[in-house]
Amino acid sequence: MMSAQELLAGAGARIEVHRKAETTVRVLDSRGRPVSGAKLTLRQTRHAFLFGCNIFPLFDYQGEQHTQYANRFRALFNYATLGFYWGAYEPEKGRPQPERNRRIARWCQRNQIQTKGHPLVWHEVYPRWAPNSADEAIPLLKARIRNIITEFRGLIDRWDVVNEASVAHQFNNGVSDWVKRYGAVAMVLECLHTAREAHPSAILLYNDYNLSPELERLLEELVKRNAPLDAIGLQSHMHQGEWSLERVWQVCETYGRFGKPLHFTEVTILSGKHGWQLPRPWESTAEGEARQAEYGEQFYTLLFSHPAVQAITWWDFPDGHWQGAPAGLLRADLSPKPLYERLHRLIKQQWWSEATLTTDAQGQARFKGFLGDYEITIQRGRTRQKETRTLTRPPQEWVLRLRSQA
Repeated sequence: MMSAQELLAGAGARIEVHRKAETTVRVLDSRGRPVSGAKLTLRQTRHAFLFGCNIFPLFDYQGEQHTQYANRFRALFNYATLGFYWGAYEPEKGRPQPERNRRIARWCQRNQIQTKGHPLVWHEVYPRWAPNSADEAIPLLKARIRNIITEFRGLIDRWDVVNEASVAHQFNNGVSDWVKRYGAVAMVLECLHTAREAHPSAILLYNDYNLSPELERLLEELVKRNAPLDAIGLQSHMHQGEWSLERVWQVCETYGRFGKPLHFTEVTILSGKHGWQLPRPWESTAEGEARQAEYGEQFYTLLFSHPAVQAITWWDFPDGHWQGAPAGLLRADLSPKPLYERLHRLIKQQWWSEATLTTDAQGQARFKGFLGDYEITIQRGRTRQKETRTLTRPPQEWVLRLRSQA
């Protein structure tokens, strides 16, 4: 096992290998002939990697506060998690309230921010009206999966289908009774299959905080049974203290062996006193913010360097939300903390590609950059046009055709 120092020392080289690709850019004129001497300006517009946060309170803020929240969110993130907790989404039987999430999802769509719904099946935030018997609850839960996925198709096509089934047996309601009667594997399988039938191309996740042999056994069974599982969601709430970087890496290695992309779905790093549900106000401190910034930068760097990791979602954006903790990248007044600024430098500067190239006699130029979307400006004589391309692995040659000739 490598030490934290060794893991961080090798992160840059791993990022070069796993997060970048090299491609050939070829410019042709309107007749298909190579164009030499064309000036190409390439500017990255979005990462392929998902850097996100939950976005629950977007429209709870009004006026200037809404503007601050929205501007700082879209300046940093390309990914957002929306809340679909059953008890809040359908507080009265048969009267779901989708409009709040539809409004948030449309805002995300306008701002090129990918979305995920969380969660469809969970034993907590359980409606007061819902039955505690699995026989009665299962049809309702399956209908809920189908209805929500269908209603939001095109706005949200990525879902935490089941949340924390490995510990559901400890509760007493319809979801936990389902697990107690038939087992967590059977429950998760049926939910995933129901979701897949509702939306064959959706990205489906199972999400859990219980990083234990019990969860490993559950995932082993799901993979063995060919569950329609597209990614594994791993929570990392650190209210009690930061994980060692060695542990972070070992979690990636442990769950990466299942051959599915890993999403760190709920990242919490405090900038105040460690603990759960401490007396409020539970304040951010200068010392805590410095600690959060130093560790948070290392945490993101390590995860970004691991080939199995596909997404990191912070939880919550401003202070004072879940558990009332000082866990935000923003303070309660929505001013940015040092970690926000550090992550912005990483995501939008250090891990961001821009280049100016000139095509050779064959009309070609080589480019290496971070995986993601690019805007390309082509300048040749009086001809100037813009194109968009996506850098993927394995890379595809980018062929750009001038629509007119100089």
